[in-house]
Amino acid sequence: MTKQGGEVSKGKHSPVFAMILSAILAGLGQIYNRRYLKGILFIVLEVSFMLTLGRFINYGLWGFRTLGVTPMEDHSIFLIIYGLISLILVVFALGLYVLNILDAKRNAERLKNGEPNPTFGETIRNIWDRGFPYLFITPGLFMLTFIVILPILFTVSLAFTDYNQYNSPPGNLLNWVGFENFKKLVTLDTWSQTFFDVFTWTIVWTVVATTMQIALGLFLAIMANDPRIRFKKLIRTVLILPWAVPAFVTILIFSAMFNGEFGTINRDILSLFGLKIPWMLDPFWTKIALIMIQTWLGFPFVFALFTGVLQSISKDWYEAAEVDGGSRWQKFRYITFPHVMYATAPLLIMQYAGNFNNFNIIYLFNEGGPPIPGKRAGGTDILISWVYDLTFEINQYNMAAAITIILGLIVTGFAFYQFRKTRSFKEEGNI
Repeated sequence: MTKQGGEVSKGKHSPVFAMILSAILAGLGQIYNRRYLKGILFIVLEVSFMLTLGRFINYGLWGFRTLGVTPMEDHSIFLIIYGLISLILVVFALGLYVLNILDAKRNAERLKNGEPNPTFGETIRNIWDRGFPYLFITPGLFMLTFIVILPILFTVSLAFTDYNQYNSPPGNLLNWVGFENFKKLVTLDTWSQTFFDVFTWTIVWTVVATTMQIALGLFLAIMANDPRIRFKKLIRTVLILPWAVPAFVTILIFSAMFNGEFGTINRDILSLFGLKIPWMLDPFWTKIALIMIQTWLGFPFVFALFTGVLQSISKDWYEAAEVDGGSRWQKFRYITFPHVMYATAPLLIMQYAGNFNNFNIIYLFNEGGPPIPGKRAGGTDILISWVYDLTFEINQYNMAAAITIILGLIVTGFAFYQFRKTRSFKEEGNI
């Protein structure tokens, strides 16, 4: 079967047989290919995995499928977590198993073509040269899976169960209910009306509040960048000051200022005109106050962002536009605005995504209130604050998880679509 020098005769070695051996037991294909050290390593990994984690994975998959059979003994929440960990471990194991089979196939094809096996030193050099990034990424990816992906999968799993305040472990076992929770959100009157009202306000809040903070930041940046303006450093410092104060402090101060009884807005300002607005009691006026506060909180970052971009625009472009008789509006439309949007579009998109999930201002200002009779949410609750109420106030964990999935899909879809359309995220050379 072999020639002098360790080369294998062409046509004698079977890649298919090597793949079958590696499929039966990881490492057998490598031993067949005379990669003894690698084969033994694969065998040790598989046997160790089965001996140390086999029983846990079997229990976890059983628990994930059944969610338990005996109340007070089987805890459905723990079983879901064990099951998800088991699934993740199985995925990693299957990935390594597939790599083992493909590796056996590649080595067998090399031997079939008469190429000698690499030496141990050559193997180490190949791993270092070609696999260096993977060696350093893999530990982080493994940790990320359990720190980030596992909680997401747990939330997704709860959305398909009947976990609520009336049915919670360990006293009760959970059950898989499929898409029943999502169906309730859009068909059951007690849920659908609240869901669509909150969803509509969330969209309005996101679009209006974010657009206003971007528009104000752009306007102030253009004004502060005007060559006729003096004391620019002082002006820019003053305009960025709201950004320096922690947001929660500012929100709490504004909450006191907008108080209908003793707040300075009504008592010291609007009283001069004989007005008294129920900022905290009327949902409409509460929403107006929230939009104004978010505009105040958000414009300094946008202002700083636009200020840096405006200073990078060549003055020659504006001089050329003046020579051609361009007006101020035309210079803004065809030079300033396109340049600013091109440079900052990804960050501006994240402003919209951030406000879509802006829990702090909604909760700290008025806890999503004022309450509305007959509704499961407050008058100014957005989806994320409603999820908080469902989770910590009334313990509707399954419905909160379902709303969280919808919320995540909306933000992810919007961001993905916008990033795909943004030239800033295209590969270099494909712009």
